[in-house]
Amino acid sequence: METKGAVGGTLAASNELALSRPAPDVCAEQLERCVERAQQYLLRRQHPDGYWAGELYADASVPAGYVPLMHLMTGAVDPARERKVVEAVFGQQRSDGSWALYHGGPADLNVGLQAYLALKMAGIAGADPRMKRAREVIVGLGGIARANVITKIWLALFDQYPWAATPTVPPELVLLPESFALNIYEFSSWSRATIVALSVVLTQRPLCHLPASAHLRELWADPGERARCRVGESDELVSWKSFFLGADALLKAWERLPLKPMRKLALQRTERWILEHQEADGSWGGIMLPWLYSLVALKSLGYSNSHHAVARGLKGIEGFLLEDERRLHLQPATSPVWDTAWSVLALSESGLPADHPALCKAARWLLDQEIRVGGDWRVKNRHAEPGCWSFEHENDLYPDLDDTAVVARALRRVRLDAAGEEAKGRAVRRATSWVLSMQCRDGGWAAFDKDNNRELLTHLPFADFMTPLDPTCADVTGHVLELLGELGHTGPALHDALAYLRRTQEPDGAWYGRWGVNYLYGTGLAVVGLAAADAARGQTYVQRALAWLERHQNDDGGWGESCRSYADPHARGRGESTASQTAWALNGLIAAHGRATPAAQAGVGYLLGTQSPEGDWKEQAHTGTGFPRAFYLRYDMYRVYFPLVALGRFRRVAKR
Repeated sequence: METKGAVGGTLAASNELALSRPAPDVCAEQLERCVERAQQYLLRRQHPDGYWAGELYADASVPAGYVPLMHLMTGAVDPARERKVVEAVFGQQRSDGSWALYHGGPADLNVGLQAYLALKMAGIAGADPRMKRAREVIVGLGGIARANVITKIWLALFDQYPWAATPTVPPELVLLPESFALNIYEFSSWSRATIVALSVVLTQRPLCHLPASAHLRELWADPGERARCRVGESDELVSWKSFFLGADALLKAWERLPLKPMRKLALQRTERWILEHQEADGSWGGIMLPWLYSLVALKSLGYSNSHHAVARGLKGIEGFLLEDERRLHLQPATSPVWDTAWSVLALSESGLPADHPALCKAARWLLDQEIRVGGDWRVKNRHAEPGCWSFEHENDLYPDLDDTAVVARALRRVRLDAAGEEAKGRAVRRATSWVLSMQCRDGGWAAFDKDNNRELLTHLPFADFMTPLDPTCADVTGHVLELLGELGHTGPALHDALAYLRRTQEPDGAWYGRWGVNYLYGTGLAVVGLAAADAARGQTYVQRALAWLERHQNDDGGWGESCRSYADPHARGRGESTASQTAWALNGLIAAHGRATPAAQAGVGYLLGTQSPEGDWKEQAHTGTGFPRAFYLRYDMYRVYFPLVALGRFRRVAKR
């Protein structure tokens, strides 16, 4: 930890650096033009129904997965779409033959394996030069034997990996009481829905047989490895990982027994759980991973494609496809509520009148999206009244704290007619009450659930890809604090949240970002939340955070951070400048200082200098986080509404 003296030295050095960096005076006329262009860009993108929905990108494994999924579920793929998937997957391949998890990232074994499988299933010959280069990279990274568990399960469905070497997840898991440490409600919402489906898939072990031309024998680094595969290995004799691997071996022995008295009941209960958790649009949780495995689970239980649940699930996938004349892209999720709330905030912060027709239409749409029914969150929060929002068009069972807090703030920026104002007021009160009821014991807020933090679950075999917990984090807590601060809320909840942020700040002054990349996201949002709660002024720990932001400003005036920072401590806050990450840092500086500092002026200068003539900013970087170290996202609209929020706030303080 830094001493107080060291902190003072750091602040002095940081301030000297900020003052020595050229900070051009921001031209008011140029700022106005920039804001107006961004506003017009957003207004052009609004859907006739009132919402905004940007495109969402992950990595090549997501569109690649469409080909195997259709083969598995329907036995065939539309030839035109198959060609478009091939074009999309090869379009993301790099010159060395690799695919990455994120823009500019290193070669990734799991993305490569899933892309290669899809291409071979689509008829691309192994002799193709692009496939040869891909094969060299995949084998060089260790081949199939070194893949993560979720990739191995995917390959096992097509007989390209032995089922016996995948983890055992007995369906009896769904029968465990809520008091038991491994009951399904101790898992994060996304892993819960996936694990319940996998408990069926890993028990039934369905197979989709491939022609010999699509087999992946060449991707084993050692031809004899397949026969030696195991679920996993542990370097320590006594550890939680060793315990769970030992438990897996016992479960496999139990699976070989002829009698399992609870199996029929467990499968029935699991089947019912899956059916009850399907959303109106056919999805499970509004995201692709549990959706895919729930469909496979139902098929393995004998459901035909004509059954309403399977038919609805397959039809719903169509709404997640982005298709043009050349390429087909499958989105891992959609973000209309999130994008709409932030677009409203951006337009409002940048000066659009509160009764502007676009804002009123968006507010009415958001009010219609309010969730008034209980979801899985009620298991740990039984008595709270529902009044919340989710990320997607349809996801009643898994509303989240981030969306609910941001939607409530957006609604407060809009002025409706008398009836609309009454409805809006009630919705904001319900949202605030629900958010407060979801505060965790440590004082922070998580994304979907309350007190979902049993660390032992992180040692389960499949935790190498799918984060099994939903712990509290600085970024969600910052969003909630911003809402509470705007409402003038005081009391124990606020006190506990401030203590949580003080306790979780890292030694260098930054906060970890769970849902955005990474320390720029966590630090920027934490500081904005603290300022909104009137807890930033004069606080040493906030000054340390501001110093961290200023130290990590790039020479071009912007900020950037690569997804690599989740794995490499030296990459914290470092990377090529992006518009979205520059905005996060700017918002923190502006909120805490309340004035146009030299660092803020330089950041605004970067945004002014990089805006496109259309009014947006070009950004290829993945700045959203799905699963740290495993799955990242590029939100198409982050590059527009976050900079517009920052510019609007800067303009306001610059006029003081």
